Amino acid sequence: MKKLFLLLLMAVATTTFAQNQINLQSGNFDFLKDQSVVNVQLKLENATYQEKNLTEAQYLEGRKGEIMLKKGEAVWQNWTSQWEKFKTSEYLEYFLKGINGKSKKVVFNNDTKAKYTLIIDSKWIYAGWYGGMIGSQEAKLTADLTFVETDNPEKVVMKLKADKIGGKQMNKEFSWEYGRIAAAYEVTGKKLGKEIKDALK
Repeated sequence: MKKLFLLLLMAVATTTFAQNQINLQSGNFDFLKDQSVVNVQLKLENATYQEKNLTEAQYLEGRKGEIMLKKGEAVWQNWTSQWEKFKTSEYLEYFLKGINGKSKKVVFNNDTKAKYTLIIDSKWIYAGWYGGMIGSQEAKLTADLTFVETDNPEKVVMKLKADKIGGKQMNKEFSWEYGRIAAAYEVTGKKLGKEIKDALK
């Protein structure tokens, strides 16, 4: 019984330890040693939301009801506009800000000519919440981070997994979920950039 308890404790500790970090699945960073720039692509079509693994449509339906009830049509229209803006450009911009602030030797950019492309395939997003003076819950992001040859995307050179990376309160939109989610992308970029910097010393 004691051994079983210890095994269970170790399993829980290992699972917890694996979260909020980037875990290597295959490959290494050697392919980046002679590269100065890497293309980046963000995918959101495979993402689910919140603890219930809602589709985006289900999540938006719930948020529409909440915002319309508490704040009205005008606020909802602005919210949906910002949601689309962040999906289209801001999440990627925050990721790039994070990774480029740390990686140093390699510059990451979108729509750039490069031998390799990093695909950020977002799998799970927890939006967190904002409580003002009483505190906030950060957003969390789980995503597959896959480096492929740009001209031959089937050729995977490295795979990593960002596991429930928490975003810190670092942008002016943090009170809305798209701002909190953007922070999670930025922290994910920072963590990956640091690993690249350490690997290419």
